[in-house]
Amino acid sequence: MLVIGLTGGIGSGKTAVSDRFARLGVPIIDTDLLARELVEPGQPALADIVAEFGPDCLDSEGRLHRACLRERVFADPAGRRRLEAILHPRIRALARERIVGGTAPYCLLVIPLLAETGMTDLVDRVLVVDAPEAEQVRRVMARDGVAEEQAHRILAAQASRRQRLALADEIVENAGDLAALDHQVATLHRHYLPGCCPDPTDGHLTATAAPW
Repeated sequence: MLVIGLTGGIGSGKTAVSDRFARLGVPIIDTDLLARELVEPGQPALADIVAEFGPDCLDSEGRLHRACLRERVFADPAGRRRLEAILHPRIRALARERIVGGTAPYCLLVIPLLAETGMTDLVDRVLVVDAPEAEQVRRVMARDGVAEEQAHRILAAQASRRQRLALADEIVENAGDLAALDHQVATLHRHYLPGCCPDPTDGHLTATAAPW
């Protein structure tokens, strides 16, 4: 099974793209959802997080208080690395398990922080969802209800647009035109199917410029 690593900065529109692939019957393995599974009550990862960061990172029902923990590690790079050391190996192992169990021609492995985590060994191709930074900021402000300055800080904490694009085999340009997004996803879907799969040695392709 061909594994396509889908990535992009916050507010780039990764969910909009993965949802469209899902409607075409493509299996989606989302590492954010895997992380949520791993920190459910009773899971070893949650116990390790509590041991590392204290019981304040739990809510009144004993579940992970995501907003509290996110705020703590966002301001503490060392704390973020400790959290990543707890979660990333488990996410990687669970992703491999889901990939091995797949039977479709290809799947989408959604890894928002692909450039930051170095999980490129899990994928055969990298598909980057790209959007202008101003559009990313606007979307983050609207979705999360944060101020513009906070949205810029979140973007600055991630890999740069240039770093992500350097990893790309294919690029979806998502500036907000949904019809264009539909066309790009349909084009890439045909491209990834058996008999049309790209040579891994090829340079990256921008879906809007595809020759098919």
